[in-house]
Amino acid sequence: MSDKMRHGLTTAILLFILVPVGEAIWLDVPTTGTKCVSEEIQSNIVVLADYIIMSEDHSLKPTISAKVTSPYGNNLHHSENVTHGEFAFTTKESGNYIACFWADAKSHGNKDVSINVEWKTGIATKDWASIAKREKLEGVELEIRKLEGAVEAIHENLIYLRNKEADMRTVSEKTNSRVAWCSMMSLGICIVVSGLQVAYLKHYFEKKKLI
Repeated sequence: MSDKMRHGLTTAILLFILVPVGEAIWLDVPTTGTKCVSEEIQSNIVVLADYIIMSEDHSLKPTISAKVTSPYGNNLHHSENVTHGEFAFTTKESGNYIACFWADAKSHGNKDVSINVEWKTGIATKDWASIAKREKLEGVELEIRKLEGAVEAIHENLIYLRNKEADMRTVSEKTNSRVAWCSMMSLGICIVVSGLQVAYLKHYFEKKKLI
């Protein structure tokens, strides 16, 4: 394998791992209960998604309800009695964003409902065809623009991971410090209690004239 091909393969692997991308998810929603999907997303990231019921039984017209919530529990999307839908938002805080689906009563004939969910985040939400038309980009220029967007997304993702690691390290250090203080306090309490017990027993034996 040439160095050029190896470099291209390495770049492709990095883009696949580090850049937020779109993905299609197939869900089988039970007749009772809720099926949810979640993704950890940093702040200021555009999210686009659409969902649709996939049914082979044309005699039934099942409907579903959908709800999307932020890490703080804010309602970002809510639809009821629908066969398809879509939502879009820009994340305001980092954390797990959850999308839940459940089948509406008596619309599915006591059968599981299959849903196809297409979830896109970050650079995957960009409409490159519109960008190319608006900015008159063609060929290599468009590919370079895509690569610039991918590199920027990687950089932002690495900063997010670094900050998250720093926060986790700070929490770990604080926890270790508190555990150490708690251990020292426990040891001190044990020593004090032992000393009081010895003093009490000594006083008791002297009072009884046993020593």
